[in-house]
Amino acid sequence: MAKKKKPFIKLQCSVCKRINYFTKKSKTMEGKLELKKFCKWCRKHTIHKEGKK
Repeated sequence: MAKKKKPFIKLQCSVCKRINYFTKKSKTMEGKLELKKFCKWCRKHTIHKEGKK
């Protein structure tokens, strides 16, 4: 029996809309993931939201 893998998601900067990070998300988590990460294009810490698949 094969194991199901965790969903692979893209994190997109909310300011410049560029995809900067990739991560895995827990299946039990509801809603979109939001993290405060460093954007190399904006050169500051911004909110990164889960992008479209």
